[in-house]
Order: sequence, then structure tokens, then C-alpha cells
Amino acid sequence: MYCFNHLQHIRKQVTRKYYATWGLLLIGVHIAIAQTGFRISGTVTDNTGNAAIGATVKLDNRITTTDENGVYEFQDVPGGSYLLTIAHIGSILLERQVTVNRQLTENFNLEEDIAYIDEVEVFGRTKVEEVNRQSYNVTAIKATALHNSTLDLSHALDRVSGIRVRETGGVGSNFNFSLNGFSGNRVKFFIDGIPMDNFGSSFQINNIPINLAERIEVYKGVVPIWLGSDALGGAVNIVTASNTKSYLDVSYSYGSFNTHRSVINAGYTARNGFTIQVNAFQNYSDNDYRVQLDVADINTGQYYPGQTVRRFHDQYHNETIIANVGVVNRPFADRLMLGIALGRNYKEIQTGARMVSTFGAWHRRGTLLMPTLKYQKKDLLVTGLDVTVNANYNFGKEQNIDTLFRRYDWFGNYKEFNGNGGERSRSLYKYGNNNGLVTATFNYAPTERHAFTLNNVFSTFDRKGFDRTRPQSEEYAQPQLTNKNVLGVGYKYDPNPHWSVSLFGKFISQYAKTGRLFSPTGDWNDEYYREEVKRTSKPGYGAAVSYFFSPNLQLKASYERSNRLPENEDFFGDYENLESNFDLKPESSDNANLGIMYDFSVNRHHRFSLSGNAIYRYATDYIFYVLNNNQSKLVAQNLEGVSNLGGDAEVRYSYKNRLTLGANLTYQNILNRQKYEPNYTGVSPVYKDRMPNIPFLFGNADASVFFNNFVKAGNTLSIGYNLLYVHAFYLYWPSRGSGKFDVPRQLAHDANIVYTLQDGRYNIALECKNLTDALLYDNYSLQKPSRGFYLKFRYFITALH
Repeated sequence: MYCFNHLQHIRKQVTRKYYATWGLLLIGVHIAIAQTGFRISGTVTDNTGNAAIGATVKLDNRITTTDENGVYEFQDVPGGSYLLTIAHIGSILLERQVTVNRQLTENFNLEEDIAYIDEVEVFGRTKVEEVNRQSYNVTAIKATALHNSTLDLSHALDRVSGIRVRETGGVGSNFNFSLNGFSGNRVKFFIDGIPMDNFGSSFQINNIPINLAERIEVYKGVVPIWLGSDALGGAVNIVTASNTKSYLDVSYSYGSFNTHRSVINAGYTARNGFTIQVNAFQNYSDNDYRVQLDVADINTGQYYPGQTVRRFHDQYHNETIIANVGVVNRPFADRLMLGIALGRNYKEIQTGARMVSTFGAWHRRGTLLMPTLKYQKKDLLVTGLDVTVNANYNFGKEQNIDTLFRRYDWFGNYKEFNGNGGERSRSLYKYGNNNGLVTATFNYAPTERHAFTLNNVFSTFDRKGFDRTRPQSEEYAQPQLTNKNVLGVGYKYDPNPHWSVSLFGKFISQYAKTGRLFSPTGDWNDEYYREEVKRTSKPGYGAAVSYFFSPNLQLKASYERSNRLPENEDFFGDYENLESNFDLKPESSDNANLGIMYDFSVNRHHRFSLSGNAIYRYATDYIFYVLNNNQSKLVAQNLEGVSNLGGDAEVRYSYKNRLTLGANLTYQNILNRQKYEPNYTGVSPVYKDRMPNIPFLFGNADASVFFNNFVKAGNTLSIGYNLLYVHAFYLYWPSRGSGKFDVPRQLAHDANIVYTLQDGRYNIALECKNLTDALLYDNYSLQKPSRGFYLKFRYFITALH
């Protein structure tokens, strides 16, 4: 009890220090942003009521443009009378005299310039729309539209067609990311084009708040060459704010299961280009939600079927701060930033790979210490040559702590045993993965029609650690080392506005080393560790093409012969729920995509967006995860072949800026193509079986209603709803089961109410997740959180130069 209270005291002290530090940062940045004059802001809409994007707003001799939401802003405006002018393509010039003697909100609705519209039709697109119009099978989502929600990046992605994010529990739990049926490390994650492979457990998509992103780009199947990686099934690129404004975005949320989340994003840019950026976030949750299962008393042995109990050992918290300082828009660099990422996390482990395994003391800790370098320059030395260089090295540590020789039941009772032992395997193993990464990208566009790309990514992994409970153990002294390099070249040809063609090639190589037990005689008394080395190299290639029948109708196709090398955790395990397997072979896959996009409007008020994609995948030496012999851990294995034929479709509708509706559906038929099994005579009984424990039909639907100028001009009230549907699926091989689905159909309902004041400066959101308190499952029937309520407060301010 003393140790527990002491740990709680330390945690509270450290938490106070974090909040005090963030409070000082908040005050300091707010002072830097605050101006001596008044603030003028507002929204500009066109004659249809939609946001007027890119409208030019002039106040005296100061000029700015409206953003994606039609919002403009001026800071530090001295008191007085001014002529405010707004110009927008297709609209009549608007002029209005304004008197400034306080903070002012002025909204404008432009009138259509009929004469101009009769002469020319203009299409203005946001960055998200431009990304979606690439030749690749890509979906981009506008993250800023979700900044008032309590979502993290993984739950925001879970609403994208083709994606399923499957978790083992609540906040901070392990997760499996699936994109068009290919899951795990086949899908690579990037932040501003930088691979996240070495970011550690303190910085993952299921603990990064949505406020950190400006947009999220999802590449399905074929991955563009500038995202250098050995992705097999696709990639996710998280794009953060890249503007040179000064800004402050701070939020805090509290909700069920004692869940706390707080975020501070702040930046300051001086007129001489000096800039500083700070991103800090924190997550905490007891994760003590209710679960339903059969329980046996550890002490009496009495069996209690169908019990509802709370998770009692699932606390999670993480704290992360990322600071960057440098210069922008200088002759020698468009952006040169030196940074540091610091973080830590604490995670209690409630279950193993199945809920029959229960733990009450086992936990993990992790830290992040990563210096970074970012450099960008357009037109370096010659016109059309753009260069980007990034480098980082993670000195962070991970520790597995399992020192109590006990067995727990779901009532929280335990039985203690004499001697040395643990709940799973006695351990105080603390290790560092020593991850390093260097990326370089060269883009050269000599003309508007031709563009060349060269990209190289080098990464290194060298796990070293020590276990105080086994100081003489040779196991932890064995090397666990990999070096990986991905080299890519690409060419893009745009002969006219209708056609776009991209060709690319990749060459990946890996060096891996470890030590494994070897017995020349087969006698366990005659065992020693023998060093083993793997050297692997694989070429890959691909192409993407698109054709615009009209500016709003696009047909696109892509193909890639891709390869993926086994990950470090596949080779060496993760000391939690994944065993090591150094015998794994690299995967290869043929990925083909065919897609269509069509946008149109009716009477300028009703806008529709339709998209559909057909996919085909055939992977050889497919790496998949199965339960080990005692069903307590997962282990990676190779399958001779796996195929997937499927597709996804999405439809969206909006009425002015008052209503949005959308729905998507994904189908994936993932089949086992391994005809013969080792040590089995004849054709495998699971040949051509659908792969187990993978949903094959799922989708989302959402609706939002907006009440603009609610109560007061500049305020907006919105009511939103989201539905997640997952069809029933097999937990085990269908041919070895009863023929019935093991995991039932699931429906998850979420609802939210958001009230924004003063054009988004102040925001209040109330959310309910799992509205009907449904029993939801993910990995191997592990239950997801029950119904929860969450309240979020957010403050946002930005200054335009």
C-alpha cells in the first residue's frame, strides 16, 4: 500500500509540473500573439451561402484572403474608420465603411456577377480536394473540421472508407490498422511525409489528438514515391499546419472512465522569418468500463457465467511535447527547423490476446527523446528543383514490469505464490530501440508537363536492454539489430489537363542480426546462442494514370508490385503480446486499383460527391498473426498466398453550409491461397477459406446540421451523428468451425453537439460514444468501451501578418 500511495503521489507531482509548464507556455504564446489594437474577423459567403474560398479582403492598406471556411481576420487594427473591400471571382465587388472601436465581427454575403459568370466558369478547390484528384487511389479528410471533437487520429481514420481500426481496449490500447484488408505494418504512417516507424509507444496514432493535424491523406494500395517506404497495403500521411501565422489552439476534455485529454498547439512567426512552434498533448484514462464474460473465482474455483464486471487494471496516460525552432521564407531555406520531441507513457495491461488471460499488476512504461531536423527549399540552385531533408533519432526507452507472482480473476481477487515469478514471465526488462532515420527527397520539374522524383529513406534499429531480475541472462545480451534502406525514383507526365501519368520504381534492402539458441546434440544441457544474419533485397515498381472526362468527373487506375520486409517487432517480439520469429520471409504483393470520382451540384445549393474504387491484391509470403499454443500471445507466420478482391464506395451530400450527409461501404473478400500445409497430407482444409478474425463488410454513415449565427452573429450550433456498421465475421477458420459466424454484427452510434462562438474562437462540444451501450468487439473478441459521455472546451486564436 505504501508503494502504491508513493507512486500516486509522484504521479500527481509530475502531472502538476506538466500542467504548470503548459500553462506558462500558453500564457507566453498568448502574450506573443496578443496585439495592441483591435481584431476584425468574419465569414464571407457567396450568393449560394457557401464559403467564398480565396476571396481578397482589403482593409486600408492591409490585405488578406479567406481560408477554406471563408474566414478572414485582421489583428492589431488601431481604432478609426476604414473602407473594407472584398473581391472574389464571379462576385460583384463589395465595399463597406466600418468603424473600429472594439473587437469586431463582420460577416458578408457576396452577390453573383452574372456578366462575369456568363463569360467564364471557374473551379476553386481546397487542398483536400486537390489531393483527392491525384492519380492514386487516395482519400483525404479535412482534420480541421474535427478539431472540436475528442477524437484521436485513429478514430478519425476509422470513418474513412476501406479502413478499420481494431483496438484491444480503451484509451492507449494496442490497435490493429487495416486498409482494404491489409493490416498491421503493411500500412505505413507518416507525419508531414516523415515515416513514423521509430517514434515509439509515446507517439502513435491512437494517442495523437486530431488537433495536431490539418488534414489526413490515405493512400490505398499504391503509395507515391515521395513517401519512401516498403508499405505493402497503403500509407497514411498526417499533414500538420504549415502556415507562417502566429496562433494558439488549446483544448481540454473530460469524460467517462475518468478520461482527461488536453492539447496545446502554439506558434509564433516574426516578420524576419524566425519561428517557434510547440505542440503538447496529454491523455489519461482509468479505462474502467464494463465488460461481460464468464468469471471463475481464483480462490474458490466457483464459476459465474455471464457476469458484468469492470476492468480494474487498465489505467493509461501519456504526455508529449514537441518543440521546433528555426526560420521560414529565407533565401537559403523555405523552412529550416531544429526540434525535440519529449514524451512518456504508462500502460497497465489488463488482458492477454484473449480475455481469459487476466492481469492485475503487470504494466509497461515508455519514454520518447528524439531530436529532429527539417529542411525544405524550392528552386535550389536551379529553377524547378525542390529539396526536402529530414533526420531524427529516438533515444527513448521501453520497460516491461512483471514482478508479482500472482494470478488474478475478473473480480480483482488474486492468489499469491511463493518464490520468484510473474503474472506471465517475471521481468524488469528495460530497453532502448535506438531508432535512427534520414530521408531525402529531390523533385525536379523542368516544365509543367514533366516532373522527376528521387527519394531515399535509411533507418536503423538496435535494441539494447537489461533485466535486473535476470542479470546473468544471455538472452538479453543477444543482438537485435536491423538496417533498412528504401530507394525510389519516379516520373510524372501531364500531357494536357485531361491526362496524368506516373511511373516509379523502388529498391529495398535490409540487414538483420540476432542470436538464437542452438543445440548441436539436441540436449538442452548442450545449448548456446549462435549469431544469425539475414540480408534481403527486393525491387518493386508501379504506375498510376488518371483521365478527366470533365473537371468534375475523373477515372483513375494504378498498379504496384510492392514488397514489405518483416518489421523489428516481427523479428524480435514486443515483450508484451507478440512473440519473436526470425524465420519470417519478406512479403510481396500485386496491388491494382480502379476508381471513379464525380462531383456535381443542383441549383448551386445542393452538392453531391460520388466515388467508388475496385481493388485487387495478391500477396505471397503473407505475414499474419495467430495465437500461440497456449493462446496467450500472438506470433507472426508466413502464408504462401493471400488474395483480396473487393471495393469501397462513398456518397456525400451538402446543402449550402447548413447540412451534410454521407455514407460509405467497404467489402473485402480475403482468401487463403496456400494449398498445402507443412506436415499435412493432401490439400489444406482451409484452402480458399476466408481469412479469420478479419471483418469483410463494414461501413459508416454520418449527418450534421448547422445553425449559423445561432443566438448571435458569428456563432454556430451543430448537431452531428455517426454510425459504424460491422457485419458478423469468423473468429476462426470457417472450415474448421461450426459454419456460423463467431463475432456478431455490430452497430455503434455516436452523437455530438458543438457550439462555436466568435467565428470559432471559443468552442464547446458534448459527445456521446456508443450511444446504445452496445456490446462491441474487435481483436479476438476483446470488448471495446461501453457508453461514454465527453465534454470538450477549445480556444483558438490566430494572427495574420
